[in-house]
Amino acid sequence: MKIRLDRTVCDGFGVCAKHAPSYFSLDDWGYASLVGDGTVLDEDRDAVMRALLDCPVHAITEMGDRRPRQSAQPCTTASSEDPAENVKTESNEAQWGFTR
Repeated sequence: MKIRLDRTVCDGFGVCAKHAPSYFSLDDWGYASLVGDGTVLDEDRDAVMRALLDCPVHAITEMGDRRPRQSAQPCTTASSEDPAENVKTESNEAQWGFTR
């Protein structure tokens, strides 16, 4: 996993440094800086993802393609159900939860 910090978006809340202090440092005014090149070790992934998700201004982004943690198996079960029956329309909106 690799992350990027956009310092022009950062508003200095400091949440990132609270969750992942080894990847984010704060300057004298509380604005974040990325420590290192943004490469995140697997054992630190959860803490960095918490910092990414909790950033109130979304200044932290994950770079590159997401790789699944475990091998994904393609769906091999053939469904005889017609997909057109599941289309969300005004006539069946009560079934899929839309309210006006």
